[in-house]
Amino acid sequence: MSRSLRRGAAAALVLAAIVPLSACAAGNDADTLQIKPDNAATSIDNSVKLNNIVVVAPEGSAGEYAGPVAVTANIANIAPKDDLVLTGIKVGGTSATLTDENGAQVSQIVIHAGESVLLGGKGGAANAQVPNAKVSVGGYTPTTFTFKSAGDVSANANVQPAAGYYQGFGPQTKSSASPTGSASPAATSSPTAGATASGSPSAPAGSPSAPAH
Repeated sequence: MSRSLRRGAAAALVLAAIVPLSACAAGNDADTLQIKPDNAATSIDNSVKLNNIVVVAPEGSAGEYAGPVAVTANIANIAPKDDLVLTGIKVGGTSATLTDENGAQVSQIVIHAGESVLLGGKGGAANAQVPNAKVSVGGYTPTTFTFKSAGDVSANANVQPAAGYYQGFGPQTKSSASPTGSASPAATSSPTAGATASGSPSAPAGSPSAPAH
């Protein structure tokens, strides 16, 4: 084969590789592929992992919003033997009210070693609701989790309305009872990134590695 033919064959191979990639880029967008938004994630040493952290406003909310919001997250206790005790959550500088699966207000949520829990959603093991937050729907807001021994950890959580992936994860209008103690959600599986409590609804879809677009 002559040198010119070899160059032509090489160029054809390169073009054959480029064309399918170009076609994919031109014809497949996020909606077509149903790509789900990435959500905030963070951790504390080798004891706590938090994934899919989202602040959820009521359905229909848009733009600048002031009012009740809920927080959803997967919280995993990866410590070998110690209980993980969640004592508080803040959205911006406003504290959330913690409730158990029955809607009763509690002072803390206990996650046993090797277990995990889905925070938020109907039928979830526990919920966290801020009565009056100021957020930008579609934007981000600082969200802080406080643990009894592990300390504080913060992440910029995406703010979404309670629709689509987050349907059922918005703030509840029913008022909670007075604090009764602590919730201890049951969970059986070993925690991994994005793990959920046994019997809880699946977490809002999304990779736990980066903020939503």
